[in-house]
Amino acid sequence: MTLKIKIIAPDRIVWETEADEAILPSSTGQVGILTGHAPLLTALDIGVMRVRVDNKWIPLALMGGFVEVENDNLTLLINAAEQGSSINITKAESDLEKAIEISNRA
Repeated sequence: MTLKIKIIAPDRIVWETEADEAILPSSTGQVGILTGHAPLLTALDIGVMRVRVDNKWIPLALMGGFVEVENDNLTLLINAAEQGSSINITKAESDLEKAIEISNRA
């Protein structure tokens, strides 16, 4: 059996896949999900979700939200998300520098 994962943001479906395992950044710490997991509804913190597909770990940056786990289905309702492979490192570093500068002026 596999987990069916669906990540939904306000403006789009970010990602849909089948996976062997997921590790989520919940508001109370990291939560690991395998097939057969008990039903769960919990808040998600800003952090990295890791998903194992065909023995390869895929990172996704989550900007908080909620997850429901039921019958091997994970439905994530999140504020925003990005797959690690789609993040432009140069732009992210530039955005971070701008944010730090703005924060220091406040």
